[in-house]
Amino acid sequence: MLPYALLGYWTTVRTSIGATPYLLVYGTKAVIPTEVEIPSLRIIQEAKLNDIDWIHKRIDQLTLIDEKRMVVVCHGQLYRMRMIHAFHKKVRARIFEVGQLVLKRIFPHQDEYKGKFAPNWQGPYMVRKVLSRGALVLSEMDGTE
Repeated sequence: MLPYALLGYWTTVRTSIGATPYLLVYGTKAVIPTEVEIPSLRIIQEAKLNDIDWIHKRIDQLTLIDEKRMVVVCHGQLYRMRMIHAFHKKVRARIFEVGQLVLKRIFPHQDEYKGKFAPNWQGPYMVRKVLSRGALVLSEMDGTE
């Protein structure tokens, strides 16, 4: 099944780059095995070419690989910018002040994590210091940091 899986991987268009990996490597679209048995228009046109014409056509395709790769790079950058913009639309900046009460989130990789049905939050805690980039120094209600 590996050859079929690889063929599927190489011939599937990636959303992030807008092209197939096969196209980026070889400069032409992949010919799937069914196209060889049941010829498509592209296969029929290439079959009618003599060797010299086919070689010239192939060299022209190979010279266009760099242009195709540049188009893919631009597409990838635009896709990345769209993803960043979509992410930043959902992020809300929060400004904390000293003395404010907050809850602390418990993430699954932390030692305080008790399982699926345990609470996801601890607290309340009081903000003691506000550091750069949103970091906070917290203390419990009795004053221990």
